[in-house]
Amino acid sequence: MAIRAYDEMYLSSAQNILGHAVDYAVMTLGISPKLFENCFTVSNVSKQFEIGNPTYVTGMNGCELARRALSESGLNYEDSEDVMYLDKSPEYWAGWALTHLQWHSACSFGEIFSVFSLEDIIKAYPVYHEMDITNFTDDKEKQLRDSLTMTRLKYYRNNCGFSQSALSAASGVPLRQIQLFEQRQRDINKAAAETLLMLSRPLHCNIEDLLE
Repeated sequence: MAIRAYDEMYLSSAQNILGHAVDYAVMTLGISPKLFENCFTVSNVSKQFEIGNPTYVTGMNGCELARRALSESGLNYEDSEDVMYLDKSPEYWAGWALTHLQWHSACSFGEIFSVFSLEDIIKAYPVYHEMDITNFTDDKEKQLRDSLTMTRLKYYRNNCGFSQSALSAASGVPLRQIQLFEQRQRDINKAAAETLLMLSRPLHCNIEDLLE
């Protein structure tokens, strides 16, 4: 059984906030789902949301959460006034459902997005939105468990569009070492801090994001 990072009493608030954040970023600011997914994942916002930091899951609205994620990722965007509609869009539902999946599975957002993109979740709206949320969560959690075989290093490398050799050139870490990490023949958790730092810089992630 997964150990969840925060109490279920905060889940509804967290779902509402991330739902509005996705809707605001995509529908109001005109940011593509893929770009917002990337910005959210590399920002500290996703990490704080995962652990149930009250500032993030109850203490701000979705527009504020989206702005913080976009700003922390370094994206330049044209801001707009807060807009949160009563009629819930597929984009809102995607953020709402994503939150439930992350909380229930205890997977990181990065792990979830390595299997389903935000666009994939938006496209699931016609199938799942009238069902109980547990139908979506149970189906997707099974797929997560079946699919999460790649290392975090490989996830971030793929997310940034690097081949192994390109990451080696960009980071200065030998190609063979990257291959051994991704094949789990060498434990990345035991790698030197300098090696992790060299890898994290071109991947735009934190050192701890690469640890298994």
